[in-house]
Amino acid sequence: MHNKEKHIVIIGGGTAGCVAAGRLAREGYRISLIEKDKKPGGKINNWYQLFPDRRRSVEVTDYINKEIDHPLIDLMTGTELDKVKYKNGKFSISTGKSDLGQADAVLIATGFDLFDATRKEEYGYGIYDNVITSLDLENMFHSGDILTTKEEIPKRVGIVHCVGSRDEKVGNFHCSKVCCVTAVKQAIEIKEHIPDSEVFCFYMDMRMFGPYYEELYRESQEKWVVNYIRGKVSEVSENIEGRLVIKAEDTLLGKPIRMEVDMLVLMVGMQNAKAGLNLQDKFGIQTGVNGFFRIRDNHYGNNLSNVDGLFYAGTCTAPMNITDTISHARAAAVEITEYLSKN
Repeated sequence: MHNKEKHIVIIGGGTAGCVAAGRLAREGYRISLIEKDKKPGGKINNWYQLFPDRRRSVEVTDYINKEIDHPLIDLMTGTELDKVKYKNGKFSISTGKSDLGQADAVLIATGFDLFDATRKEEYGYGIYDNVITSLDLENMFHSGDILTTKEEIPKRVGIVHCVGSRDEKVGNFHCSKVCCVTAVKQAIEIKEHIPDSEVFCFYMDMRMFGPYYEELYRESQEKWVVNYIRGKVSEVSENIEGRLVIKAEDTLLGKPIRMEVDMLVLMVGMQNAKAGLNLQDKFGIQTGVNGFFRIRDNHYGNNLSNVDGLFYAGTCTAPMNITDTISHARAAAVEITEYLSKN
């Protein structure tokens, strides 16, 4: 291919941005890949194992790094977009460090942010030491130790689903899609690390939408004896011994629950990244009712923005798992190739 005269700027060097960059570079396009963090890969760098097969996340990050190992890709880490001008179908783009010149197309792949659990004060995150988030737990898996702040092994762990998702009080009406299966995965991992522990998942409803997710859910119950309680946690406090006290309701039994745990894990949901939302005015793009970027059509235009030449890939448009993110990024590369061939 002889497309080197065509220049594409990709904003976001996570899974979606890197996969799209690799595909487009192999088509012969010159790519400027902007990533605000010090290294590419995005949120997957924080994860220990991945559902549903629980493979090590490093296997996927290795794949991502191979995708961007191409002479036509200029990876700029620790960099953020500064100014944008749009005229006659061309984007003039500069970062805080340099002028990138004109781009024939732009791909936004800024990903997601995790919900700030301190906004749900009733769960006690940031108030009680042993209330942690799903990300905090992943860091413990990486270190190899799951310990309370007293350096003790927790014997009873609670997991709360849908923290910051499907919640009118915080303005997030959407389902974050992967929290349920993340809870199942992490519950199994807790049992692997601490075989004699008890694990309780408090859920609204279980959304096992992906291939082998239902099987993983079944395994967690039959093999690992994870307990699932259908009910919403209303309050978390701390008793005199420093244990966490959960108040909830079992909606299947129609009975209130009071339970003591040593550690409580909050399954924080996804929301559009602040880094992405900062681009809204620069490009004149729109967000939907879920706070993510509005796509042109829900069925056959889910990589297209309301601006010609500007495309989306990954979780800046909606919550996705890694499989769907990679597929969405590959589709974006096809859309951009088609757009440039017509222009």
